[in-house]
Amino acid sequence: MARSVFSTVGTKGQAMIGIEGKVVAITGASSGIGEATARHLAERGAVLVLGARRGDRLAALSESIASKGGAASHVVTDVTSREDVERLVAHAVERHGKLDVLVSNAGIAPISPLDELRVEDWEAMIDVNVKGVLYGIAAALPVFRRQGFGHFVNTLSTAGIKIVPTMAVYAGSKNAVRTITEALRQEAGPSLRVTGISPGYVDTELPSSMTDPAMRAQGEAAMKAMAIPASAIAEAIAFAIAQPSTVDVGEIVLRPTTQG
Repeated sequence: MARSVFSTVGTKGQAMIGIEGKVVAITGASSGIGEATARHLAERGAVLVLGARRGDRLAALSESIASKGGAASHVVTDVTSREDVERLVAHAVERHGKLDVLVSNAGIAPISPLDELRVEDWEAMIDVNVKGVLYGIAAALPVFRRQGFGHFVNTLSTAGIKIVPTMAVYAGSKNAVRTITEALRQEAGPSLRVTGISPGYVDTELPSSMTDPAMRAQGEAAMKAMAIPASAIAEAIAFAIAQPSTVDVGEIVLRPTTQG
């Protein structure tokens, strides 16, 4: 396994084409898009470092990947803790000697009308959806600079493209990350890559984060009616990662054909 870990690094320290052997850290990896991405990348030979709050699910996922011949380890990670995110990145580097990709995927969506004044929910979305991504950048950017290669993949949302009632703060948090992602891309220089992934309705556990019962029921109904599988997003992430090191996939938007 050690040889395959470094097979994607050239003699000048430049990341090369493909997925096999790349070390990929994923936040929000215990379910949904994060889990699907971990499984898909493992099948294509990536070395996974999984982060999420639910340690039991992370352990089960790591074991499942290993049972199929893949490579995965995990670190219990709450992205609202800068120290936790730093620990996730440090684990990847200490265990594998490098980090090729950081997928900042953890997110919540306790949506509601602004009139309900669910300020704690607003703060939670900012802490997870925005600050969690920034903590990932703070942890991984120095590593990528030292290596001379690295790839940030940030999960955005079509909620930030088409603004609708009840999603003001959620869409705002995702558009904040869209702006940060684009600015990071421009600052990254020729050696680093930055990709935003904007999913529409995807079959995940995201409605469970909605504290408003009516919004949760609405979200669950919308998922049942039109959601695409999380594996579709995983394939898009894999596409971006697999490109040659000189190709930067700026943003991919994926939504159900029935979504307006």
